[in-house]
Order: sequence, then structure tokens, then C-alpha cells
Amino acid sequence: MPTKNAEVTSRDVRLAEVTYRVHSTGDPSMTPLLLLHGSGPGATGTSNWKAVIEELGDRYYCIAPDMIGFGDSTHLTDPPRGMKALNAIQARTLFELLDALEVSGPITLVGNSMGGMISLEMALLDGDRVGKMLLMGSGGAPDLPVTEGLQHLFGFYADPTPASMKKLLSSFVYDIDVLGDKVDEVVDERMPYIQRSDIKRSHAAMFDPGAPKPGFTAQEMATIGHKVLCVHGRDDIIVPVESSTWLAKNLPDASLHIIPRTGHWTQIEAHDTFIFLLESLVAGKL
Repeated sequence: MPTKNAEVTSRDVRLAEVTYRVHSTGDPSMTPLLLLHGSGPGATGTSNWKAVIEELGDRYYCIAPDMIGFGDSTHLTDPPRGMKALNAIQARTLFELLDALEVSGPITLVGNSMGGMISLEMALLDGDRVGKMLLMGSGGAPDLPVTEGLQHLFGFYADPTPASMKKLLSSFVYDIDVLGDKVDEVVDERMPYIQRSDIKRSHAAMFDPGAPKPGFTAQEMATIGHKVLCVHGRDDIIVPVESSTWLAKNLPDASLHIIPRTGHWTQIEAHDTFIFLLESLVAGKL
């Protein structure tokens, strides 16, 4: 029976311009997966992906870095304004990270929310190095409405308290009871990051209201011929399901799987379904 508790190892990988904190499971000889987290306050590679990479670590080489501007990876002293500009830096340096890790050949990208947008940026930047993509609750559709959940996320530092973080986390899931005691664990994990001045600086720059809105054009999506699976919780109140519907319509080889009674974190609320979909995609069964 597959193990569900592979050990997560964490280390810093220094590149020419930035340093990535990289969390991983599995052996580098296994099929690699690059898992990219979202943009929530205090988000890290492990806060999004720990349960997933623990389960998959006996079958895949799982790489879940803290994004530039998050966690213990580099926080730029003069970060660009807006998510789109930061995503471009993240995409470029993630390829450099793969070089440093000696990961060659097309790699499967697994992106949650902002991580889905970074995955698309990587495919546009160097499509030959990208294999299949699973985009989970991904942004990227143009002219999406700013949901109440996103408004709370953008303006989190108006009230950066544990109570506010707990309220924000409740909007990431359809049923807060699914998280159980993990809510307090996630709050405790994220608050030390949230209180750091470099993380606050990165957050303010990324969500600068004067910056251009992030998103892609249909013409850009038409150039991405990769196999893509868009997964979205039907009841997502952070990024509406219409975002994945638009992506699936405009990406030439994309499929769409909508999960009922599920919010923004399908990897948590619908964990077994998410694992099944990801492994089916990698195996070429979708």
C-alpha cells in the first residue's frame, strides 16, 4: 500500500539573482512535478501542498518551492508593482531553479490560483520545457469580478490579526469543518510570516491597486498547445469558476473538471479526487 507520509525536506537553492526555499519529497530519479502555490497572505509551498507531496512522495519527485515574494524565498527590495510583473520574474527564475536541481525535459506543472497563472507564464516563456499542466482554481481570465474573498485577501493588512486570518481561511473552503483543528494550525503557521516586514512589502507591491490587472488574452492562450486539466471548486468564492471555464475554452487542449461542494482549496476539500485527477493526467489517462 502506498505510504501517505513521505518526509518533506526543505533547503535553500541560491541562483544568480534570487534564492528559493524548496520543499520536496521523493527521489530525483522519479518523474518530477513542480507544484506552485497561490498568493494568500503567509502562503508557502508547504502550506498549500504538504499533504499532497507527502502522499505522492513514494511515486514522484515533488518540488514545492516558496514563490519569490513569499515565505522564505527572496523578497525583492524594490519589487515590481502588480501580480503580472512579479509572475514574469517567478516564471523566469523557476526555470533557473529547475536547472539548479538538474531537472531536465518537459515537467508537469501543478498550479493553485496564482500558481496556475505562473504555470501559464512559464508555458508562454519556454513551452518546450513544460509538459502537462494541472491548473487548480487558477486565475488568468480577463475582466474577472473581484470577489469578496479576494477583497479580503488584497486588503488583509488593514487587519493582520489571527482572527482575520481565520476568517480569510474560511472563505477558501466550502465547509470550514473539513479543516477541523487544522484551521488553527494554518493560522499559527502563517502568522509569523505575515508579521515580517519583507512579506508585507511584497504583498503591498503585488496587490498595488494602481498596477495593471493580471490576466491573459485569448490570443496568448491559443499559442499554448500543452495538455491542460483545469480543476475548480464549484463553490469557490475566491476565484470564481468562470475563470477555469474561460481557460478551458481558450486553451487548445484543455479539459475542465468542476467539483461540487468545494471551494478554492480542492487539494484539501477533495483531496482524493485531486490526487486521482493529477495522477490520471500524468499517466495520460485524461
